[in-house]
Amino acid sequence: MLILENIVLAFTALISNKMRSLLTMLGIIIGIGSVIAIVTVGNSLSNSISSSMESMGANNIMVGLQAKSAEEDVTESGMRFRGEDRNRMPEEDDYFTKEMLQAYAQNFPQEVKTLSLSQSLGAGQVTRATAYANVALVGVNGGYFAGTDIKMISGNGLSEKALSGGNAVALVSDYFVNNLFAGDTEEALGKTFEVVIGRDFYTLTIVGVYKYEQTMISFTSEKDTQTDIYVPITYVQKKNHLVGKYTDFTVVTNSGVDSSKFMAATRRFFDRWYHNNKNMEVRAFSLESMVSTMTDMLDKVSIAISVIAGISLLVGGIGVMNIMMVSISERTREIGTRKALGATNGSIRLQFIVEAMVLCLVGGVFGVLLGIGGGALGAKLLGYEASPTISSILISLLFSLAIGVFFGFYPANKAAKMNPIDALRYE
Repeated sequence: MLILENIVLAFTALISNKMRSLLTMLGIIIGIGSVIAIVTVGNSLSNSISSSMESMGANNIMVGLQAKSAEEDVTESGMRFRGEDRNRMPEEDDYFTKEMLQAYAQNFPQEVKTLSLSQSLGAGQVTRATAYANVALVGVNGGYFAGTDIKMISGNGLSEKALSGGNAVALVSDYFVNNLFAGDTEEALGKTFEVVIGRDFYTLTIVGVYKYEQTMISFTSEKDTQTDIYVPITYVQKKNHLVGKYTDFTVVTNSGVDSSKFMAATRRFFDRWYHNNKNMEVRAFSLESMVSTMTDMLDKVSIAISVIAGISLLVGGIGVMNIMMVSISERTREIGTRKALGATNGSIRLQFIVEAMVLCLVGGVFGVLLGIGGGALGAKLLGYEASPTISSILISLLFSLAIGVFFGFYPANKAAKMNPIDALRYE
């Protein structure tokens, strides 16, 4: 009952000195608001990255070739000489072959759902009258669409016949159609266009339109955005004169596969071909590990910035202590009267600690509201969905209460130790 009465007294004191209370709470409001806003934006960014990676297949494994690191030769006298430079691109004999990939898929039938293959032919531009579209020409196989979240808008996509035969057909984005065909997908289907990449020209026929999903922040307009044109990978390989040879591929795994263990098994499998290769070695990594690394990094950055923002809470706490000292000085006769009527030191101390806690809690509530609003605005400006967490809100409110106890204890203890006779004499 005593605590409830003290809470009522605290709110009465807060209301009777609105401006002073608001200025006192300002440090708490700014500190809590900054922390909540930073955590909200950080969570929004992490969730966006995670969802983007998941849509791309977070459990999938990317396998590729990389140059073996150069070693140092050490002479008998201890002099060191850098070995032969290994920073080189794969040569034709170093590539993965179609036979290697078939053997790999057959060796891991429980883990491998399909293999996603893609090869770039470069970036260029397509023009139609005065309109244009920036594009990148990418050759893909049938497994590529199993490993990516591509939504078709119109058309039938790349057929098995076109994929195996290397036909000059293409899937284009809705951005491409908006730029060159005024958004009319039906008009675009069946149309032939020419892609200019450097000094080369590639003539293709549109067989489908997919919806372009932007996966990262872009500062270019929709008109100037570069989108991919998907063609059969055999078409690209014919142009590159490397049919059946690959520098990298993506393993679309079945559900439940432990990507970290399977990466090691993948490297061991291909070591039979690359163990004695002097130039190249096999690397493997998964988006899952990348997501984990990126979210950990973002969390650490958010914590570091939150700690810096939390310094204002210290300033706010000092302000609370200062105003409580002023309040006690103003209410010295009140304290003396209460002690003369039998109030114990503990009840006096509790009264002023509760008052400090209420002051900080109200500031914390305003700070949380400010932080959620600021975080939502920041996330919206970055193009993400706001993701405030209940845990950060509760921790912030508990922390504001802790500040009230910590910075309110000294003034409250000073009030509790007042001599009632001296307090009654105070003018």
